[in-house]
Amino acid sequence: MVLEVNNELGHVSISDDVISTVAGGTAVSCYGIIGMASKNQVKDGIIEILGKENYSKGIVVKQDEDKLVIDLYIIVMYGTKISEIASNVQSSVKYQIEKTLGAKVNEVNIFIQGIKVSNK
Repeated sequence: MVLEVNNELGHVSISDDVISTVAGGTAVSCYGIIGMASKNQVKDGIIEILGKENYSKGIVVKQDEDKLVIDLYIIVMYGTKISEIASNVQSSVKYQIEKTLGAKVNEVNIFIQGIKVSNK
């Protein structure tokens, strides 16, 4: 899918990979987030933390008319309040996509794929 933006100067097409990169970069910058996880987990439970170049593997972007629905698959830090982290990620991602891309975000859904315990 591609997000289409029309204005008086012309036409702009924004790919899902761009939306995923903005959403993923914003999400991992939030406190308590270890990283993005793949949306297609292996059946034996191995969780892979995705790098910057692979954020689109941990994000699903759907378009509902002119509004976006974004699903984020994340790994959180042990000992943090998951509900607060999820709320913070939702508001940060919604704000950043609307500010950066000018697209209206209808939903930001969070799927916790794992909890990382520090090695201290």
